Amino acid sequence: MFIFFSPPTLGLQSFKQSIQAALLFTAATLLGHAAERPDILYILVDDMGYSDLGSYGGEIDTPTLDRLAHEGIRFSQFYNASKCEPSRATIMSGHYWPVTGLGVQRGATLGEVMRASGYATFALGKWHLNGHPKDRGFDRFFGHLSGASAFFPPLDQSFQYGRHTFQPKDPNYYVTDGITNRAIEFITDLKTKKQDKPYFMYLAYNAPHNPLQAPKEDIDKYQGKYMAGWEHFRKQRFARMQELGIIGLEAKLSAKPNNIPDWDSLSPKQKELEDLRMATYAAMIDRLDQNLARLFRTLSECGLDKNLLVIFMSDNGASPYARTDKVMLQNGKLPGDQGSNWEIGMAWANVSNTPLRLYKRNQHEGGISTPFIAWWPGRVAEPGSITDQAAHIIDLMPTFLELAGGDYAAAGKGKNLPPLPGKSLLPILEGKERVPHENLYFQLFDHRAIRSGDWKLTAVDNKAWELYNLAEDRSETNDLTEQHPEKVQKLSAQWENWWLGAYGKPYSEFRNPTPPADLRDDREGGVPYLPTAMP
Repeated sequence: MFIFFSPPTLGLQSFKQSIQAALLFTAATLLGHAAERPDILYILVDDMGYSDLGSYGGEIDTPTLDRLAHEGIRFSQFYNASKCEPSRATIMSGHYWPVTGLGVQRGATLGEVMRASGYATFALGKWHLNGHPKDRGFDRFFGHLSGASAFFPPLDQSFQYGRHTFQPKDPNYYVTDGITNRAIEFITDLKTKKQDKPYFMYLAYNAPHNPLQAPKEDIDKYQGKYMAGWEHFRKQRFARMQELGIIGLEAKLSAKPNNIPDWDSLSPKQKELEDLRMATYAAMIDRLDQNLARLFRTLSECGLDKNLLVIFMSDNGASPYARTDKVMLQNGKLPGDQGSNWEIGMAWANVSNTPLRLYKRNQHEGGISTPFIAWWPGRVAEPGSITDQAAHIIDLMPTFLELAGGDYAAAGKGKNLPPLPGKSLLPILEGKERVPHENLYFQLFDHRAIRSGDWKLTAVDNKAWELYNLAEDRSETNDLTEQHPEKVQKLSAQWENWWLGAYGKPYSEFRNPTPPADLRDDREGGVPYLPTAMP
């Protein structure tokens, strides 16, 4: 607001000084409002299960993320799109992936929206979307354009710093460390230039996605720990989750899938290899947490954490794949080795997703549920709280838009997409009850689901619908289709209508790929998971 004084009352010099003071006051006020917009650090990890963090019941050492959880808010029912590409398309566009297309073929990206809102924009880590980040609204980029990269050199051929190919000369270079180094560089470069703009950082670590690789000292910390076996850790995690309040006391631990062998049936050499496999996975998450500690310590030392919103989540549930075991053993490579490409496997993925059913790519809770932490000192109403309000990655774009004061339609450049389907998460952060979504929708390959209130209709492997009441049965152990046929009919019709509008064709015309036998639902048609043995 300008304040004017007339020259007759004050001398000319005083009048000029008054105008200057008013202008400075106005400028300071405007800058103050701009400063109220937070810096936003959005951390996305890859293929990490629902229960891996200590603050979600896991035994892996994650003190940094646990601190964020205890000083912020945890979501117990936050949803993703079950796999890398569809989750990233939905996150980056704010629309369900069938609407925007895999890779974000239509619509504006978060980078474009946040840049148009006056934010500096940074993308780091895994891209796995159409085009180049610098052409999709991001000022600076460091990472790989592909869906995965080795963690030790040689890195994926699409690894870039800006638009230039990046291959480190140090053979011990570790990607998670390198991404953090660049994140610190991007932020401190911006702030030391004293630019009066906040930043939006999309920090998409590839860990703990395969290849399972980690520094030896981190693996050594866990090797031997997992010799107690997958049944032991699943029960331990479930008890801890109920103690923490992540899962209600009414919830059940879903049965061990029939196609996972009992731990005691394995040979000593098989146990040793499975222990090393999980130890390497745990080491990758531990190393990630160490890197976040370094990042936050640097921000704190530089005074750059005063108005900072941090969001942390995983892009999907743990992955059940174990496609490379025999080849790796034939090549003399063990989990953790440079040049190896091991995956976590179905049995440990079942532990990682405790107590939920199924995995990455499925639309059961094990595939689409993510740990989600929001940390914003002074702005999260109830630090340390856990909310069971259902939310979804479609809610991220509206949240960031509200914080930035942005306009999606303007940033979208007239690309004629429907209105954003998400709702801002800010009411939940403020301790309020948000108006819930009427429905949430899910689909990938031959799996599909709809959630309406506490009811969820889901199908796996293109089989019949299953109906669950998640308020009573979060782990989807009691199918209620026969008891509530009218609910099945209503929700299935709503899902079909959504799919037709989103995809443009009836679901009956969608070509459903046949799942590999080793990934099918264990109750019908699944083949046993057969652990290999140490050489």
